[in-house]
Amino acid sequence: MRLIPTGHALSAFLSLSFTLCIAWGLVMPPSLHMHGAWELLLPGFKFVSVQSFLLGLTESYLYGWYIALIFIPLYRMFDRRQD
Repeated sequence: MRLIPTGHALSAFLSLSFTLCIAWGLVMPPSLHMHGAWELLLPGFKFVSVQSFLLGLTESYLYGWYIALIFIPLYRMFDRRQD
C-alpha cells in the first residue's frame, strides 16, 4: 500500500460521504437526519450553514489523511513476511 494514493482515496471517500449525508439531511425530514453523528465527530460542525459545511468538509478530508498516516505503517508492519 502506498501512502499518498491511500490518503487521497480515504479523504475523498469521507468527504463524499459527508457531502451526501448533508444533502440527505436537507431533503429528508428531521427524524432521518444524520447531522447528530457528524456534530459529535467533527469539532465545530453545526447543521447547517455554508461555513459549517466547509469546516466539516475540511475536517472529513483531514480525517482521511489521519487514518492513512496511522493505518499504512501498521499495515506494512503486519504485512512483513518472515524469511
